[in-house]
This record gives sequence, structure tokens and C-alpha cells, in this order.
Amino acid sequence: MTSFVQQDVALQDSAGASVLQARREADDPHSPVARFGARNPLKLDAGVELSHLQIAYQTYGEPNAARSNAILVCHALTGDQHAASLNPVTGKPGWWETLVGPGKPIDTERFYVICANVLGGCMGTTGPASTNPLTGQPYGLDMPVVTIRDMVNAQAMLLDHLGIDKLLCVAGGSMGGMQVLQWAASYPERVFSALPIATGARHSAQNIAFHEVGRQAVMADPDWRGGRYLAEGVTPHRGLAVARMAAHITYMSDQSLHNKFGRRLQNRDMPTFGFDADFQVESYLRHQGESFVQRFDPNSYLYVTRAMDYFDLAADHGGVLANAFRGSKTRFCVVSFTSDWLFPTEDSRAIVHALNASGANVSFTEIDSDKGHDAFLLHEPELTAITRGFLDSAARAFGLPAARQA
Repeated sequence: MTSFVQQDVALQDSAGASVLQARREADDPHSPVARFGARNPLKLDAGVELSHLQIAYQTYGEPNAARSNAILVCHALTGDQHAASLNPVTGKPGWWETLVGPGKPIDTERFYVICANVLGGCMGTTGPASTNPLTGQPYGLDMPVVTIRDMVNAQAMLLDHLGIDKLLCVAGGSMGGMQVLQWAASYPERVFSALPIATGARHSAQNIAFHEVGRQAVMADPDWRGGRYLAEGVTPHRGLAVARMAAHITYMSDQSLHNKFGRRLQNRDMPTFGFDADFQVESYLRHQGESFVQRFDPNSYLYVTRAMDYFDLAADHGGVLANAFRGSKTRFCVVSFTSDWLFPTEDSRAIVHALNASGANVSFTEIDSDKGHDAFLLHEPELTAITRGFLDSAARAFGLPAARQA
């Protein structure tokens, strides 16, 4: 049997030190960890129990005496718990530092902000790259398939561990927005306000199709080895890079691609009449793929995309989305972007119509932006203002002190 030392050497030789660091993060992350023993398993939608659960998380700010100032930030498909802190693998700033931090809308001088790596992820929460305590080897495909609801139930266990009974707000975009909606449906008594951004109450056929292309790219790589690549000391980096390239196109808009690249050539005056990256957009996508494989586990990509595909909140409530929020006292602010074709505004309107039908308190904004789906991660002044206003209003209604004036 290949030792972990031999595996790590092979990974370092094949894809560099970043892959080695990412592999270590799966079991021993650079963030706090909550561990739940065999007596406290997580019951999964797949019909099995997951014991020895580990949840990696980050917190920002401090809880007040009543522990009533907590905000849960939920990350998207390729995100992690490092929303407002340096990523230990890439060294890059947190993925939501546009909104989270001192004096920012999700103000860490005022609120206690929690962000957990999702179940099935690869940055310290139990996932396919984690060591299976029963075998001493990575789970691989022995990891049960998980759902958005499973992710949320795991987060609820974390909040119990942290002593948080009720959240001031749950906020997130894309898959993070799915988690926000699931929180509001599963734990309405624990969620005072909810901020789902650029998301939908179910994954569309088109989105499932894009995910399937990505999964097939990973599984077609000879180094995938039936999901056992870690045990065999290789990694399907080519397949995962192609999956990332295809997915990244969906995060942008035609206008943003045109503005950023147009048809400009990459470091040349004439085409090569070959298959090198002649165009800037080709070079950009290759870079996106190559950098992604250094920080993300290929099997995690399969698991988390599948969780998104299975998400259909209405199907869990008799086919009527409004039933998911019936009687809810949660305040909602739903946000979409005009150029987002991955989760178009019609998806957000469907959520708003359901919330209205259920009698919930809801506001809705469609932000005019040419940045595509990724707009929720980028500097968007209107999103900043909406988030600040919504959280200030929710905090006042929840009985928290007013924000200090600069």
C-alpha cells in the first residue's frame, strides 16, 4: 500500500507544492475545526449517517454578550471558509473582502461573522479528500453523496457547537445563496434575516448540463483512477482544469469577456496558425484552469456540483415553493444581476413571488451590471449599499445597537 509520504511526494512532483498544501488542508486546515464523534453523526439525505464529522470554519469579529450579533456567510461552489482572510493555499485575500471586514457592510467590528467550509469540500470539512477514520485512506468515492440540505444541517451542528441559537442573518451568493434559502426553509426560527444573492431555488437543466460536462472532464482524465487518485499518488489535473475553464465561462457575461479581452491576441501580432493560446481569452482560461487545480480537489468538484444539481426547494415541499417559507418570520432581501445568465433574474423573481405568496417580508433588487454571475464577488457599489442598508435595518429590528458613525 502506498504511504502518505509517497503520495505527497508524487503529488508535489506532479502538480507542485500548492497541491501538497491543499492535500494537507483537507485533514489539518489552517483554521479552527469542530469535530463530532461517532455518537453525534450527521444524518444525510442519501439515507446514511456520516460519523466522525469535521467542520473547518473561520470567524471574524467577536460575539456580543447575548451572542445575538452572529452572521453566517455561506460560500459558493469553489469558495471556502476564508471569506475575509488570506487563503493558506493561494496566499490571496479572502473571496468576499468586498463586503466582509471592519467598517464594511458585513462589519466585523459590529457583527460576529462565521463562515464554514461546506460538507464535501476540501479545505478541512469532511469531504472525499479527507481521511476516512475507518480505513486510514482518503474517502474518495466512499464518501456518501451530499446535498445542500446536508451542508446546512452540518452548519447547524457547528452553530450549536459555537453556542449560537439564532442568526441575525444568513448571507451568500450562488451556491451560497442556495444554502441561505435552505437555512430559511429548514431552520426559520434560527434565521432573523436572509440575503440570497445571484441564486435560484433549484438548479436549471442548463446548469446541470454544464456541471455534467465538468464532471465528465474530470472522470475522463486517466489519472482520475476511479476516484482513487490520492491513494495512487496522482491527480487528474488536466480534467479538472478543463472543467474549471468551462465553468468559468458561465461566471462571466459576453459583455465582460468582450470588455476584458475582445479578440486581442496574446503577446503576438499575428496568429500562429496552430493550437497554442493565440487569443488573450484562451490564455486567461488556461490560467484559470491551471491555478484552480492547485487549490481544489477533483472529487470535491464532483460532489459539490452534484449537491447543487440535486437542489430543488419546491420539490421538498409538495412542488410548491411558497410552502417552503409558509409562516416564516424571516426578513428577506433577494438580489440579482442583469447580465447573470447562470442564475438569471427570473430565478430570483420566482423566489420573490413564492415569498410574497407565503406572506414573508421580502425586498428585491435587480442590479444593472455587465459583470455576469461573478458580480456578487466583485466591487459593485449598489450591492454594497443594499447589503449595508439591509443589515442595518435587520440589526435595529433585532435589538442591536446602531452602527457607529465614521
